[in-house]
Amino acid sequence: MLKKSIVAIFSVLVLSSVLTACNTTRGVGEDVQAGGKAIQRSAQ
Repeated sequence: MLKKSIVAIFSVLVLSSVLTACNTTRGVGEDVQAGGKAIQRSAQ
């Protein structure tokens, strides 16, 4: 019973970390894309 509880809690923590990382990665990607567009505009 204790092992199942520990595994369940660990699974929830890992899943929440992965979902948070996805949002962070997407935000960084959008920032890099915006920076690239700004550089393109200034080069024209």
